[in-house]
Amino acid sequence: MSIDEDLPLVDDILAPWKHDIGSDYGGYRNHVHRLIHFCFALRERVPDWNDDARRKVIIAGCFHDLGIWSDRTFDYLPPSIVRAAAYLNANALDAWTPEVELMIASHHKLRRFSDDRYALVEVFRRADLIDVSLGLVKFGLSGTYIREVKRHFPNQGFHRRLVQLAGGWAPRHPTSPLPFLKW
Repeated sequence: MSIDEDLPLVDDILAPWKHDIGSDYGGYRNHVHRLIHFCFALRERVPDWNDDARRKVIIAGCFHDLGIWSDRTFDYLPPSIVRAAAYLNANALDAWTPEVELMIASHHKLRRFSDDRYALVEVFRRADLIDVSLGLVKFGLSGTYIREVKRHFPNQGFHRRLVQLAGGWAPRHPTSPLPFLKW
């Protein structure tokens, strides 16, 4: 499994959001890269992996947590989905919208995503969990590969920032402390 440090689509998509993301930009960008690489490494679970699947992963990866910064909310799945759908529409990729929306909406699903028509959704969910768990959850990826991806795309305070954001959200929303979690 190789590490591709040159994924220009990531920077093309994230560049307009750099100001909104602010000082968290480096950490978020690296999280996106780690997530994408873990998806690429899990691709054998996608029967029809091709260049379109690769682009869908990159697009969903860029937008999956963006609502935290674009809309200043920890209930970020709905705005992240809206931003991704707008991007797909602006780039004449509307046919991809249902799958990309599912990838984003289900990436914090606690149980396996089981609709085989959308194999990328489960791969995306697993890849995000690998990164969010700091590599403790591996889904069959080698610890060596996970460490190498993390070395190429360091955390830059991303996980600490998520904890800070959660700590600010939970007291104000005690009935929905982690609104992004899904069964």
